Amino acid sequence: MNNISQMEYDDLEILEDVVEDNSNYTTPWKIIVADDDIEVHRVTKLVLKNFKFQERGLEILSAYSEAQVKEQICQHPDTAVIFLDVIMDKEDSGLTIVKFIRDELKNRSVRIILRTGQPGQAPEEHTIENYDINDYKEKTELTSKKLFTSLITALRTYQHITELEHSKKGLEEIIVSTTDIFSRHTKDGFYDILLKGLISIVSAGRNNVSEVISGLVCVKDDSGFPIVSAKGDFSLNVGLQLKDSVSAGDYLSILDFTSNSGCYFSDKNVLLCIKSELNPLVLVYIKSNHDFSYMEKNLLSIFYSNAIVNLNNLELSHEIESTQKEILYTLGGIAEARSQELGKHVLRVAEFSRIIALGYGLSVEEADIIAQAAPMHDIGKIAIPDEILNKPCKLTSEEFEIMKAHSQLGYDLLKTSSRMTLKAAAIIALQHHEKYNGTGYPKCLKILRNKKIYQNGLLLKTVLLNFL
Repeated sequence: MNNISQMEYDDLEILEDVVEDNSNYTTPWKIIVADDDIEVHRVTKLVLKNFKFQERGLEILSAYSEAQVKEQICQHPDTAVIFLDVIMDKEDSGLTIVKFIRDELKNRSVRIILRTGQPGQAPEEHTIENYDINDYKEKTELTSKKLFTSLITALRTYQHITELEHSKKGLEEIIVSTTDIFSRHTKDGFYDILLKGLISIVSAGRNNVSEVISGLVCVKDDSGFPIVSAKGDFSLNVGLQLKDSVSAGDYLSILDFTSNSGCYFSDKNVLLCIKSELNPLVLVYIKSNHDFSYMEKNLLSIFYSNAIVNLNNLELSHEIESTQKEILYTLGGIAEARSQELGKHVLRVAEFSRIIALGYGLSVEEADIIAQAAPMHDIGKIAIPDEILNKPCKLTSEEFEIMKAHSQLGYDLLKTSSRMTLKAAAIIALQHHEKYNGTGYPKCLKILRNKKIYQNGLLLKTVLLNFL
């Protein structure tokens, strides 16, 4: 606000002994100098010209009015510190800006240091507390040494806040990714979620929103390491070999780590080697433009541990499903063999059922349940006498009534199961001889051709859970 000729310059040289040139660092700390006095901007930039904290220099943004400050903080939400003049366009410009940042933008991270050139106009204590102001200085106080100290303190606090926020976001990503993985029934889906989760964890802690973090997942087979999922610079490499997608040096470095499971960090890259008795070797490679922080390494290591457990659980789930499917096909085959059906009858029924279910609009998961359950449609025939089941000529009325009982017998055999597939099999066994016009058996059911105004159709899962 006022000319800062009173500022002391006698200790400017202190910076020369403490910091070095920072022109080589690409991710400087962002600070905003908000003041309507051009001299304030000039001197602040002069004092902080060679400032560096934790190997990062400064990007100093200037704002000369209330509107410019609001514009700058909106364009640069990753600003670490604002040196804010109390009085700019209006008497309360400084407090108005603070309220805008904290209440409207919900930015609680940026450190706000109020400055005034008019001693005696310091805000009341309750104002500093209520407006979430982090420090207050008179411009005459801010010699180079004091400005340096205030900025270091503010940056360190900002760093701690952002690290905690990064940790929170990272843990949230781990939880979300774990939940997504549990909802996936295929390994391709697992690999996509795995890569997305890892990149999200790294991105959460990066201030440079334009940075592209790239990654890929490959699974070892006889051909090498084909890529099954990819993001960023590798997004077009799905289906290609790992050796054709990274440099020769990186490829050899990756191979050096494949003998053991682990989470390995090298320069700006991270490699996850996931090995288990149940699965082939899975490699996840993330490429970044910056070194990984201690917090990022911890979060990625936690994610890696979860990934191993989830991949093994997915494989065990597939093994259980395959075993269940094989048992159902075997039982269906027993009934088929007893009735001397043509070969592969149950397999054809299963595939036809899947196609019809998908055509009817059911989901892939629901169609899979029906396809697995369909081979059990004639399981009740194991209780039908051979002389009736395999009679070469037409059945008598009495014999046909006995034959029709196989639907109810199959239902009674399966109805007590709590498994979704066997619940579906029970319905199929009971109703597979029903006809749309009510001439089938055993219940003579008719198809509902029009939706009743008071009742919609029920989802398959609802039927299976509530009507068996």
